[in-house]
Amino acid sequence: MYINAIGHYIPSGRVPNEYFLNVNGLTSDWIMQRTGIKTRSKAADEENVDTMALEAVDNALPSLPYDIKEVNLIVAAAYSVFDTVGTTAHVVQRQYGISHAKAVYASAACSSFINGLEIVEGYFASGKADKALLICSEKNTYYSNESDPKAGHLWGDAAVAYFLSKEKQADTDMEVLGIFTEGLGDLGKGPAGVRLRPKEDGITMPDGRDVFIHACRYMIYALNNVLDQTGLKIDDLSALICHQANKRIVAQVAHQLDKPMEAFRNNIEDYGNTGSASAPLVFAETRGEFAKGDKVALMVFGGGYSCGAFILEI
Repeated sequence: MYINAIGHYIPSGRVPNEYFLNVNGLTSDWIMQRTGIKTRSKAADEENVDTMALEAVDNALPSLPYDIKEVNLIVAAAYSVFDTVGTTAHVVQRQYGISHAKAVYASAACSSFINGLEIVEGYFASGKADKALLICSEKNTYYSNESDPKAGHLWGDAAVAYFLSKEKQADTDMEVLGIFTEGLGDLGKGPAGVRLRPKEDGITMPDGRDVFIHACRYMIYALNNVLDQTGLKIDDLSALICHQANKRIVAQVAHQLDKPMEAFRNNIEDYGNTGSASAPLVFAETRGEFAKGDKVALMVFGGGYSCGAFILEI
């Protein structure tokens, strides 16, 4: 399976740490020390996950080596939906006139992107599709409760769009070497660790410590599984990208893997936790740093709980 083109969209709005002092009582230094966040991206009132998704797709189109109408599978993978009936996948299908494509919505919290990638892999393996568009778009700030001192200061907004094909389409394609995902709802706080209940209190994190412990452990678990699957060693990797939930999680993962922080790519300082878009967004922004043949691993953890990792070769 190959990645043919990548697009992303980051809203222009920014919310600095200082904003939260009068909202939930947290100082800028406290937030920075415990999360690594300085500012977070914020979509405008008139923007939503669908409009951001379309921007991300538009951003990818100039480098797409085939007509978008050749896509026969569209997967929207995220959790902060705008509409649970007319999904982002269907909106994108209509906008670009992608007739006869399958349109699917899937969610596994912040691990949604890699679960979506595995869904694409399954459709390709079954012969039911050969070109796909995977979209991750999150407007966390639509649901976040800024006055919540546990999690109200964490969230940012962003979208990514990855075009994929079963067979290689161009010399610029990147190969997906292996994918691993697993549900972890039976562990720790599981489904109660992070939740989104729009009519109650929005996005909340009742037990951040439990999330932290399991995120550190199971991103490494997912990485080790995909390394085993591909026959690669961690030293074969040019860089690692974690889900951007908390920079202390990245530091702990680096410590456990005995890797320097320089081996990891991050953007949480600027955008906050952009949910399931975060890890693929980091790669979209840093792709130009890598050379042909480099191998990069992305690993994620989602509230619920779930984990995933994949390795791609530039």
